[in-house]
Amino acid sequence: MPAYKQVKNLKIPGVRPPSEICSDPNCPWHGTLRVRGVLLEGVVVKAKAKRTVVVSHEYLHYVEKYKRYERRRKKIHAHLPDCVKVAPGARVVIGECRPIAKTVKFVVLGVREAG
Repeated sequence: MPAYKQVKNLKIPGVRPPSEICSDPNCPWHGTLRVRGVLLEGVVVKAKAKRTVVVSHEYLHYVEKYKRYERRRKKIHAHLPDCVKVAPGARVVIGECRPIAKTVKFVVLGVREAG
């Protein structure tokens, strides 16, 4: 596998490019994977699979009958490049990409900075 030297500028506010360089072709920073579609923020629930994490995304849904919002959550499988280091409990930003596996259609872009 070729080692990708240059870091792409994804222009995502609050997310810095990783300091490490990886040779993962499915890395949005060093590889050829393009990020398109939605950007979501969530908390890492599991990081047991190889190069895959489960992210819990919480959002508000409006119920018109009661004219109130309810909290909902969804678990999303996301690809974890070698250059991004996360542990369960970390708040991360994930971006939509092409399907990498049957259930993996997002990639971890980085850890969300406080503030």
